[in-house]
Amino acid sequence: MAFPMSVHQLFIDGEWREPLLKNRIPIINPSTEEIIGDIPAATAEDVEVAVVAARKAFKRNKGRDWAATSGAHRARYLRAIAAKITEKKDHFVKLETLDSGKPLDEAVLDIDDVATCFEYFAGQAEALDAKQKAPVTLPMDRFKSHVLRQPIGVVGLISPWNYPLLMATWKIAPALAAGCTAVLKPSELASVTCLEFGEVCNEVGLPPGVLNILTGLGPDAGAPIVSHPDIDKIAFTGSSATGSKIMASAAQLVKPVTLELGGKSPVIMFEDIDIETAVEWTLFGVFWTNGQICSATSRLLVHESIAAEFVDRMVKWTKNIKISDPFEEGCRLGPVISKGQYDKIMKFISTAKSEGATILCGGSRPEHLKKGYYIEPTIITDITTSMQIWKEEVFGPVICVKTFSTEDEAIELANDTEYGLAGAVFSKDLERCERVTKALEVGAVWVNCSQPCFVHAPWGGVKRSGFGRELGEWGIENYLNIKQVTSDISDEPWGWYKSP
Repeated sequence: MAFPMSVHQLFIDGEWREPLLKNRIPIINPSTEEIIGDIPAATAEDVEVAVVAARKAFKRNKGRDWAATSGAHRARYLRAIAAKITEKKDHFVKLETLDSGKPLDEAVLDIDDVATCFEYFAGQAEALDAKQKAPVTLPMDRFKSHVLRQPIGVVGLISPWNYPLLMATWKIAPALAAGCTAVLKPSELASVTCLEFGEVCNEVGLPPGVLNILTGLGPDAGAPIVSHPDIDKIAFTGSSATGSKIMASAAQLVKPVTLELGGKSPVIMFEDIDIETAVEWTLFGVFWTNGQICSATSRLLVHESIAAEFVDRMVKWTKNIKISDPFEEGCRLGPVISKGQYDKIMKFISTAKSEGATILCGGSRPEHLKKGYYIEPTIITDITTSMQIWKEEVFGPVICVKTFSTEDEAIELANDTEYGLAGAVFSKDLERCERVTKALEVGAVWVNCSQPCFVHAPWGGVKRSGFGRELGEWGIENYLNIKQVTSDISDEPWGWYKSP
């Protein structure tokens, strides 16, 4: 689909600025493999300018312009942003689909969620006012204590390419609600809607420097943000390998980080399920967003008594998925994000085959799509727990299948991973679901579904899937310092030392 692509610059201090070294990165349409534009490539020099702008905005007028205002004041900006996103919804949807390759229907939901997220954190900003000076009960009557919640400062936000504007919003909205100022670095593979968001900021009158948006490569722009001494916190969503590097760099300055990293999430199917309903949820759990989901339930554990029937129905449902240009009506699987990602996924599939697994369905380029980074939805069986496909995150439309015989075995297999982002369990026995839910070593569990995510509920993982929680009331806490204030309210001297 032809769609005009604007020429973008970096968004710093409320202005559009050319990167100091004037470098650009091509935008490649993953559906056609064609270059359709370019984005600015920020470097450490641009990071310095952006951080200065963010710090100036944080301190301006002793914080009374932003950081020290009431939550209600900041909420007005967040609600204005939500309204503007809704107003420009069609524009953002088309750009997101073009840039990321996700089906148009998914992009519609994503942009709706962006507006919802800003609305929700406007409410959280207002709620923050009521929490200020919350009293602390002390055991001594002569002292009175309360708690202040204050913004942590200038934050660095690094977001991924699978939900370009939505994942950025998960960080921007709570950070701004808390009173922080920010430097955002979206992924260079899908940055366009994040850059366009800068225009929204100006249209609603967001004070200059409160949000700065830098596109660029990780080593050139992301790393300088992480290591910058005047950035007070980092929030990152991406791979576990990059998360480890960020944690190590931030540790040099004892800088707090929130990390939402990779996953290899299990989905457990017990023998009492409704197979048709469970099959659809299984496919949604791993083929949604073209399979590029950190929480993808990509390890299917199915009870041995129903495995043959379940997998047979999976194959039939999978072959019925429409794979097409993401703008086509009814598209349910588009291309993966890039040539690099395409090659990586295909290597996972070939390695699984060479290790003895069976490619039961898919595993190739769709015959009717000669261009674009398309991969058929893939089902892999005859899995052993030593195989790469069982252990490592694919981040593509690939699911591996293994059977179990007992509840204890299912739990052991589910937890047989270094990751711990999410998991799902299907059964009509809700007591069993509760046992499994408690036993799974993850940050989120779905019962009789997979992947529904709401801004109202906490999100984050354990083990090598990271730590900290985004979304819900926990999301804004990420960006607040908790300050204890204790006063002596007695007129009597303390009397510890003898008066001279």
